[in-house]
Amino acid sequence: MKPSTNRMLNRIKSVYMFINKHGTVTTGELVEEFGITPRTIQRDLNVLVYNDLVKSPSRGKWTTTKKKVKMSS
Repeated sequence: MKPSTNRMLNRIKSVYMFINKHGTVTTGELVEEFGITPRTIQRDLNVLVYNDLVKSPSRGKWTTTKKKVKMSS
């Protein structure tokens, strides 16, 4: 796997774990926490939404779904 792909997957996993830990977070909180652009965070969130791992109960806010997730390192 390319190093850039591995970095992206690790970042997406970290974003998911952050949302899961904090319950509901805003896009702005994610941008601040991870120090990346709003566009990059939106791409990461799109991957998580596509896989039914997060949802947006209201515009700009994110929470995890009930889907079971098995975490590996």
